[in-house]
Amino acid sequence: MALSDLLYPDNPKRKQELIHLHQELLDCMSTNFHATNELAGVLNEHLGCTITPIKMRESSTVKENCEIIIQVMSEIQHQVQKIDSDMKEKLEPVLYQKLYDIKEPELEKIAIAQRVFSIIFGEATSTAAMVAIKLLGSNHLTLTVSKLISLLAQIGASVLGGVSITIIGLGLEMILHAILGAVERSQLLTAVRSYEKHLAEFKAASEKYQHAIHEVTSLVRQQVQ
Repeated sequence: MALSDLLYPDNPKRKQELIHLHQELLDCMSTNFHATNELAGVLNEHLGCTITPIKMRESSTVKENCEIIIQVMSEIQHQVQKIDSDMKEKLEPVLYQKLYDIKEPELEKIAIAQRVFSIIFGEATSTAAMVAIKLLGSNHLTLTVSKLISLLAQIGASVLGGVSITIIGLGLEMILHAILGAVERSQLLTAVRSYEKHLAEFKAASEKYQHAIHEVTSLVRQQVQ
């Protein structure tokens, strides 16, 4: 009897479910890699950062690819925190508070940020200041990055975390062989259901993350035109 029959003895149609699950994850991760590189590119170009672009490694596992994107997302978080620290250090308290005042006009915030960047870099564009204000004032982006990092860690630690991202082309039997060592056969279905839950949350968080990045990058494109 095939391993897939042991997993889904009563429903042959569900033999492909695990493959589809894995492919959904890979598609979602690939989009997140692209979005993260897009945001990193904006930070590098306009804020003097040196974040290295990333790409999915086909020879690596799901967990290893999760760790790659987590590392860069954490670096982006660090850079945003550094911008905030620079603002706090170089501005009078009243001006610093204005940056986070939702009632304060955005143009005024950009002017304040540009003043700080002119001190740091010797000169600064309004685009750089706008990017900084958008990143500092975007609780949406901050929260989605934190959420996505948490979910990536969960997926990396899950039952399919140790599976190579290229195993999808080898079929369901190979995927099952790869993960049976992680759990008892009787626990496999439960583990896969848990993985489905993580993936559903991951997809929802990814959409919010990509939307938040698109807001920033779209503004940059409009600014430089």
